[in-house]
Amino acid sequence: MQRRYLSRGVVLGLSLSCLVACDTNQSAGEGEGSPAAENTVTVLGVVVGEQQEKLEAALAPFEEETGIDVVYEGTDAFATLLPVRVESGDAPDVAMFPQPGLMADFAESGQLIPVTTAMDRATLEAAYSEDWLTLATINEELYGVWLRASVKSLVWYNPQVFQAQGYEIPSSWEELMALSDQMVADGETPWCLGMESGDATGWVGTDWVEDIMLRTAGPEVYDQWIAHEIPFDAEPVKTAFSTFGDIVRNPEYVSGGAVGAISTPFGDSIQGLFTDPPRCYLHRQANFIASFLPEAAVPGETVAVFPLPGIDPEFGTPVLVAGDIFAMFNDTPAARALMEYLATPTPHEVWASLGGFISPHSQVGLEVYPDEVTRQQAEILAEAEIVRFDASDMMPGTVGTGTFWSGIVDYVGGEDVDSVLANIEASWPQAE
Repeated sequence: MQRRYLSRGVVLGLSLSCLVACDTNQSAGEGEGSPAAENTVTVLGVVVGEQQEKLEAALAPFEEETGIDVVYEGTDAFATLLPVRVESGDAPDVAMFPQPGLMADFAESGQLIPVTTAMDRATLEAAYSEDWLTLATINEELYGVWLRASVKSLVWYNPQVFQAQGYEIPSSWEELMALSDQMVADGETPWCLGMESGDATGWVGTDWVEDIMLRTAGPEVYDQWIAHEIPFDAEPVKTAFSTFGDIVRNPEYVSGGAVGAISTPFGDSIQGLFTDPPRCYLHRQANFIASFLPEAAVPGETVAVFPLPGIDPEFGTPVLVAGDIFAMFNDTPAARALMEYLATPTPHEVWASLGGFISPHSQVGLEVYPDEVTRQQAEILAEAEIVRFDASDMMPGTVGTGTFWSGIVDYVGGEDVDSVLANIEASWPQAE
């Protein structure tokens, strides 16, 4: 792994802030062991397993250069554990939130520290586009620093199979549908789609609807939808559902039909691109589906991506994203130093070099990504004029990860779109 370390100026600044803080605390007569505490920052996050190892590698230059020990705790029960920790007075210094909606809840209750206490806004503006800064802003205060992005608006395919069949990459929705029809006429099945994900079954379908909503209604209406400024059963939402239905409820379009879409595990569905003969030729899924590719898949040769095409030319080709954002609960010198480090290119470049990672940081070059397909994904994100976060992650939990998920399963299974949308709308929490 090639590491790119912090510049001397940044490192010196971080180190001095720590040293000054430690000296101050010692002179204040704090007990033995206090300097060690000041040289530690605790982090709670959702990353576990192999990805945790990569995160820790990304944090290693910070620890080596500053002497600050980052104590990271990963959990798959983050949304349950964090509120308990905070309410019991045991909040981590920094939390790695998997969505800005949960972060906003803590910020609005006054439990988070604005990130501008650790650095000025200009530093963040130089590192992130306005869309990412907006997602980190609550009540006109910036609270978070983004580290990892998931690019969702991708269509995966096998270039060798495409070439053999004479298929070409579509640049518009009309061309995408024409390509799907051509595949059907050739006796083939265009799409693989898997929505089964245990307790989270349905999120794959909501991603489809969100992508289509951005392309048909545009970002302004999309934002109104998330904020419930338009009802869930409004006409633009119905259009997005119905457009998705034109694909997923068409038995000639989807491998295994609607039943297959509902019952196939999301990680298994991409395998159909690589069977002989292929079960399908197109698979819309986020960049993290790369973890489920067969070992024999060769990036750029037997697997590649193209952006999900636009529908209304007015809105171009938007990019739907998810991501991880860091925010401070405890205003300590070590926590400030870590937040400052996360806004530099260094941790982004380290993790990117290890694979399976896309950075939203505008100063991270494409050359740090280890393969052609990952570089292409990063380029799609970097060049996007419209970027919006996954809507279901921004909505109240009873809807976004509740009735929206279950409702899309009902819709794919054949339930009428009007009744599905009416049920979701009825579940939206009433304002107090």
